[in-house]
Amino acid sequence: MPKITFIEDGGTEHVVEANTGESVMQAAMDNLVPGIVAECGGYANCATCHVYIAPAWADKLPAPEEMEEAMIEAAFDVRPTSRLSCQVQVTEDTDGLVVRLPASQTGA
Repeated sequence: MPKITFIEDGGTEHVVEANTGESVMQAAMDNLVPGIVAECGGYANCATCHVYIAPAWADKLPAPEEMEEAMIEAAFDVRPTSRLSCQVQVTEDTDGLVVRLPASQTGA
């Protein structure tokens, strides 16, 4: 199973095992990672699953589609590696993926 490391704004790390084919958001939800609210349930209709992909991983993932890009623009503290975790799929190639959670979502 691929492992994903979620890092809260304060530095607390959560390493979780994820199922291939699910979203990074679902892996966070299944493992009770704080800071991933996922109000819309993964339909890219909100930005409550906003994350920052570690720079080393940013170019290894498929680029965001137009709908995701539009929703990211509405998020707080957008950065070049901002993504909606509901739109990033877990594959064998994402084993070791590192994502950071925005301060606005972790309560830091």
